[in-house]
Amino acid sequence: MEEIHMTDYELPPLPYDYDALEPSISEQVLNWHHDTHHQGYVNGWNSAEETLEEAREEGDFSDSAGAIRNVTHNGSGHVLHTLFWESMSPNGGDEPAGALAARIQEDFGSYEAWKGEFEAAASAAGGWALLVYDTHSNQLRNLVVDKHDQGALWGAQPILALDVWEHSYYYDYGPARGDFIDAFFDVVDWETPADRYEEAVARFE
Repeated sequence: MEEIHMTDYELPPLPYDYDALEPSISEQVLNWHHDTHHQGYVNGWNSAEETLEEAREEGDFSDSAGAIRNVTHNGSGHVLHTLFWESMSPNGGDEPAGALAARIQEDFGSYEAWKGEFEAAASAAGGWALLVYDTHSNQLRNLVVDKHDQGALWGAQPILALDVWEHSYYYDYGPARGDFIDAFFDVVDWETPADRYEEAVARFE
């Protein structure tokens, strides 16, 4: 059989030290969450891609449907976790500025209205609260996403991500998810989300 070539996905390093977000998120949680949990999605995505490549080479697709589901689950987990790390920094806690701030004002009425809606999404989600740019209606939206892909909107470009799976906060906050959501806003950093928004608008508007 010919050698199979596939893309190897890799875990990106955290963009800050493991203790940099304390007390909002502890060093222990960042170690577990990034090095073990996020790494698991990277491994799962690579494994699923390998299964699909082998099936194509051998012409045996009996395991392909499950592998396709694993690509969706693990790939989405990898992408969203990467966005989550990039949505925070030890210098965060600010509000958006520039074009993104103006667009939030336009689409939600005010930053406070956006934040209230985003917090409601985070309180209800079984996975993620996302701020996305909806390329179909040309506007920003908040999404309630369960797991990694249930409730996602086709064509939407994620701008800001907040992980509200229990593994992201239970060690630090117990069942008080609302306290974790508040703490997220103490470290949220809008620089990378603002760049992501401007790239999405340039591509799709």
